Amino acid sequence: MRTLARGRHFFLIVWLPLLAACGPPVGVVRVSPSVVHQELTANVLSAGVPSAASRNVLGQYNLEEEFQARPAQALAALHDLYVQGGGGLDEAFTLAELSFLHAQNSGRRLFYLAAALYAYAYLFPDAAEREPGRFDRRLRVAADLYNRGLTEGLKSADGTVVELRSGVYDLPFGQLEVTFEERQRLWAGRRLEHFVPVADLQVHGLQNRYRISGIGAPLAADQVPVREQAGFQVGARLKVPATALLRVGDPRRQLARGRVYAVLELHVALDDSHVQINGRQVPLETETSAFLAYTLHESPVWKREIRGFLRGGLKEEFPFQLAGLEPYREGRFPVVLVHGTASSVGRWAEMVNELFNDERIRRRFQFWFFGYDSGNPVVYSAMQLRDALTATIAQVDPEHHDAALEQMVIIGHSQGGLLAKMTVVDSGDRLWNAFSRKPLEEMDIPEDRKALLERVAFFEPLPFVRRVVFIATPHRGSFAASGWLARTVAGLVSLPGTVIDTVGDLLTREAEALTLDADKFKTGSIFGMTPGNPVLDALAETPIDSRVEAHSIIAVKGLGPVDVGDDGIVTYKSAHLEGVASELIVRSGHSTQSHPATIEEVRRILLQHAAEWCAEAVVCEEVPSSRPTAAPTSATVADSDSRTPVRGQRPVLAAGPEGRRSGLARE
Repeated sequence: MRTLARGRHFFLIVWLPLLAACGPPVGVVRVSPSVVHQELTANVLSAGVPSAASRNVLGQYNLEEEFQARPAQALAALHDLYVQGGGGLDEAFTLAELSFLHAQNSGRRLFYLAAALYAYAYLFPDAAEREPGRFDRRLRVAADLYNRGLTEGLKSADGTVVELRSGVYDLPFGQLEVTFEERQRLWAGRRLEHFVPVADLQVHGLQNRYRISGIGAPLAADQVPVREQAGFQVGARLKVPATALLRVGDPRRQLARGRVYAVLELHVALDDSHVQINGRQVPLETETSAFLAYTLHESPVWKREIRGFLRGGLKEEFPFQLAGLEPYREGRFPVVLVHGTASSVGRWAEMVNELFNDERIRRRFQFWFFGYDSGNPVVYSAMQLRDALTATIAQVDPEHHDAALEQMVIIGHSQGGLLAKMTVVDSGDRLWNAFSRKPLEEMDIPEDRKALLERVAFFEPLPFVRRVVFIATPHRGSFAASGWLARTVAGLVSLPGTVIDTVGDLLTREAEALTLDADKFKTGSIFGMTPGNPVLDALAETPIDSRVEAHSIIAVKGLGPVDVGDDGIVTYKSAHLEGVASELIVRSGHSTQSHPATIEEVRRILLQHAAEWCAEAVVCEEVPSSRPTAAPTSATVADSDSRTPVRGQRPVLAAGPEGRRSGLARE
C-alpha cells in the first residue's frame, strides 16, 4: 500500500505539471483581423482553395479526406445527398465550388458545366426552397462560379471562343441538353459571330476597367453585315458586348432526374441590361471596358493616323466617315467626337470609357465618331463633316420625329475643334474674302471647281447642332505648324485629286486674285493652321450662332501664368475664345482629351445639356443620380464587385481670372 501511495504521489508531482502545460483542445489565438478575413473570404476563384463554407459541408458529411483522394467520388456522394433532399443551399454551393475546383485540376469540361448548374440552383432555387440571404458572402461567389463555369464549359477545343449552339453535353451525373435559337445572332442588320470571353482578357491602356456585376458569361462578338450597308452605321470593326445566359427551370428537380434541359440565351449588352428569372429582375454580367479595349486592339484606326494624314484620298479605303458605338437610338442626344491632326477615333478611348460607363450619360446620349484624313485642308474636312452629319440626320430620321437629334453636341480636339466650329457659324463671305479679292462667281475656273469652293467657303450653321466643346483648339493657329519639321512633313502630304485640280486651276488662272502669294502658296491642314493664315484668322473672328452653347477646355503645361502658357502645340491665347459659356484650364499637354480633368468637364457639360433639354424639348429616359465606379486596370480584381477608381491626385477646380476655372490635376 505504501508503494502504491508513493506511485500516486510521484505521478502527481511529475505528470500533472506537464499535463497542465498543454493547452486546451479548443481555444483561440489572437491574430490580425486581415488574417481572419482572408480565411473567411478565400475561395476557389480568389485563392484556388475551397471556401470555409464548403469545408464545413465536407466536414459535416465526413467527405474531406474522400475529396482530397477521390474528388469525383466525393462529389457524386454529395450530389446524391443533395438531389435526394438531404441538403439545401449549403450543399448546392459546395457542389458548385468543388466541381469548379475539380474541373480546374482535371481539365474535364463536364465539371465546369456541373458547377454552373449547381450555382444556378443555389442562386435561383425551386419555389419551395428558401433563397440565399442578401448579405450571404457566397451569393457573389456563386454568381461568379456560374459565369465562369458557363464560359469554360462552352469554350471551343482551343479555348479561344465560346460556342453558342444547341447540343447535348455530358455531365458527371447525366447529360445537359441545350436549346439555342440561331436568330439571336442577328443584331442591327448584322450577324454576331466569334464570341470571345472577355473575362479572360487583361485590359491595358485604359485607366479604369468598368464592369457590371450580374449573371451570365460576358462576351465580345464580331459583327458581319447581313446585307450591304450605306451611310451611318455601327463601326465596321466594333466588337459587340454580349452576355450568354443558360436558363434552367426547376434546377434541383432536373439535377435529380439526371437529364437537364436548358435554354441558352444571347443578350446584347447595348440592348439588355437585366433579365427576369423566377419573377426577379437580375442584372446581366457585362464587361464594358474590355469590349472597348478589345475593339481597339484589333482595329485598323491606329494605322490610319499617319496614313490618313499623309494620304488625303484615304477616305476611299475607309468610306464611312461617321460611325456609331451602337445603332441609332431614338430619344438620345448625339455626341459627335472629332479627332485632331495625325490622330484617329481611337484617341477618344479614355473619354468614351469613362462617359459610356456612366449610366446617366449612356442612357441619354449616343456616341458618334467622325474620322477624316487630317492632312487635307481644314475647310475641306469641315465640309465633309457637315455633309456627313446632314446625310445621317436625313437617313435616320427623315420625318424629323426625334427631337433629341435636333440637340446635337459636337466635341472636337485640336484641328477637330476647328471642324466643329465650322458647323455652328455663318461664314458669309468672310472666309472667301480672306482668301480671294475676286468674288467666286467671277472666277475663271470650271463650274465643278466653283461648286466645290462654294461648299467649302460658304456655309451656314447646322440647325441641329446646339452645343460645341473645343478641346485644345488652335483658333488662331499652332506655333508648331510653323516649325521647319512640321512644314517638311506637311510637304509630304498627298491631297485628293479634286483638291489638287481646284488649287491648280486657281494658281494658273486666278493667281492675282488670291490674297496669298501664289509663288509661296501651300495647302493642307498644317499650312492652314499656321499662325497668321488669313482664312484661319477670319474663322476665329466669326461669331458662333446665338442658338449654340460653346465651351472651351484649354491645356496649359506647367504651373506658370496661363495667359502666356501653352500645351506644347497651341498657346492659351490661340485656344481662347471670348463669349463661350465656360472655359476650363487643364494643366496638361496637348493630348488633354484623355486627362481626368478634361473628361470630368465634358461629363459636367453633357449632364448640363441633358438637364436643359430633357426638361424642355425631349422626353428622356430616367437615370440614376450616382456616378459609376470602377476598378483601376493596374490592379488585379479578385471579384466582380466594382471598386472606386484610383486616379492619383484628383483635379481641383478653382475659380480663376476672367471667369476661368483651373484644373490643377498633375499632368
